[in-house]
Order: sequence, then C-alpha cells, then structure tokens
Amino acid sequence: MRMINWKDGTITTPDQTKLPLQEVTLEIKTVEQMAEAIKTLRIRGAPLLGAAAGFGVAIAAYNSKANTPTQLIADLEAAGTLIKNQRPTAVNLFWGVDRVLNKAKSLKGTIEELRNAVILEAQLIADEDVAQNHAIGKIGSVLIADGDTILTHCNAGELATVEYGTALGVIRAASEAGKKINVIANETRPLLQGARLTTYELKRDGIPVTLITDNMTAHVMSKGLVDKVIVGADRIVQNAVFNKIGTYGVAVLAHEHNIPFYVAAPKSTFDLTSKADDILIEERNPQEVTHIGCQQTAPEGINVYNPAFDATPLKYVSGIICETQIYYPPDYPTFRQGKI
Repeated sequence: MRMINWKDGTITTPDQTKLPLQEVTLEIKTVEQMAEAIKTLRIRGAPLLGAAAGFGVAIAAYNSKANTPTQLIADLEAAGTLIKNQRPTAVNLFWGVDRVLNKAKSLKGTIEELRNAVILEAQLIADEDVAQNHAIGKIGSVLIADGDTILTHCNAGELATVEYGTALGVIRAASEAGKKINVIANETRPLLQGARLTTYELKRDGIPVTLITDNMTAHVMSKGLVDKVIVGADRIVQNAVFNKIGTYGVAVLAHEHNIPFYVAAPKSTFDLTSKADDILIEERNPQEVTHIGCQQTAPEGINVYNPAFDATPLKYVSGIICETQIYYPPDYPTFRQGKI
C-alpha cells in the first residue's frame, strides 16, 4: 500500500511514531506540519523523505496567496528552506525539494500553471519511487538463495518508501518468487525502528522474522545464523554509505565473518559530489537515549552523544542494489568521478 498520498492539498501518511501499537494516519495541510512530521520522525526513511519533501513544496504552492509567479517561487523557496532545515544527513530530503523547485523555476506561465506543475512533479516523484522500489526488489532478489537467513538493520521497508521498500523490497521479492527465507531484525537503538517497524511489516506480510538486540549481532553471526546482510541507505557518497547508526558495526562484523553485506537504495540517494568527511551527521535529542518511551533509564543530567547515522566505508560493502543494476566493488572507483 502507498505510504503517502495527496488529495486536494492534504497529505495523508502513517504516523510512524505510533507503530506498531497504534495505526494512526496523519493529515498534513501546511508546510509547518510537514516540517514537524519530518523532524519528529513521524515521516522517516530516505525515499519517503524525498517524496514528502516534494509534497511539502506542493502544499506551499497549493496554499500560496501569491499574485505573481515571482512571488510564488519565493513562497516555494521559503517552504523548501524550512523542510531542508529539519534533518541534515538524508540526501533525498534535499533532492526532493530541489527537484520540485527546479521544475517550477524552469517554467514560464501563469501562477495556476506553475502551481499545477509543482503538484504534478511531487506526484511524479512518488510514482517513480514505487517503480524504483519494485525494480530494486526484482534485481536484488537474485542475490538471495532459497533457505537464506537475512539480517537487516533499522527499517528500509515499505514504511521508509512510498511503497514496497528497498532492503525489505529485496526480501519481499525473493519471498514472492517462492524462496523460503528468514529475517533477523536488529532492534535498532535508540528509537527501535527495527523492533517497531521492520518486524511489524514482515509479520504483517507473513515473512518469518526474529528480533534481536543490536548487541547480539556478533553472536548470531559467529553461530552461522546469518547468510547475508541487506540494509538501506540515507546517503551514498564517493567512499561510504550513510545509514542508521549501528550499520557500520554490522558491516565490520559481516566482513569478519565472511558474510556478504549489501545496500539497497535508489539512485536519488547517491551524492557523488561528496565524500564521507563532507557530510554533517545529525545529532538528536539526548532523551532518545536516556529514555525508552516515557521511562527514564539513565541518571538525570548524564552526558549523551546521540548521532542518528554512521558512515560505512565502501570496502565493507559487497554490492549496492539500485533500480537499474547492482554495483559491485570494481564499480566503486567510478563513484569518485561522479558516475553511476
């Protein structure tokens, strides 16, 4: 099912902070509401953020009281800046804003024509994401053998995209092809996206899944319980993959145990103008670490370091699954030339 929908200036999408215990639908009618939903992770996941960013600009176009095309563009730029300022690491957020803004700036026409073009472009981003995710699933499923157990970290499923998922899209496609597979899901501290979201999706779809805590990863690998690792990505640069904090550790452990480590992401997640050291890693509220839900688990006033992402060097990545192909290590040098 689609995770984000547009109708008459209103965006509907699941509130991911309520899952799995409650299924609550957000109704977003203003740019400010969209920005808040992105900041608080009510909307999350790189491809979904790209679509949400595009729709955020579309909401600004829909609600604008501008009298001239120039004024409308100014309103769209202000909306885009607000959306971009919510989270600094996931590149799809910036890509979605820029794609819709650039579309508006490239056109000559009336305010109504520009408004309609912006909304259409945002809808096109969402439609393309659906097709890309299904393609990623089909292409990546050849890497999975019948009987494999796949470990994944965080949530790169339908909830992180417009539909189907990236890493979980590969798993879904393999399951739909009749392969008997099992999944091990890391809980993904501190916000438990693996426990709350990945297991929710897989259980709903009837795909066998076992939940483990993050610090069990080395143990289950050492026992031979993992055949492959597949994760998503929030930004892929010339020399590294940025994904949810903890991914780097999983990749190092997979390398140590000779387990293939794959990344699944659309090409919109590539940022080949940058290297790992260029990227600002988002740091989030200390309370995410000192509390589980409303329950405080650490001493009052303790110092906390809470980065949301880490960078996995490409030397640990066995392959990157995109909507057109799988990139393998011999292909990675071309990333430094900005080519995919």
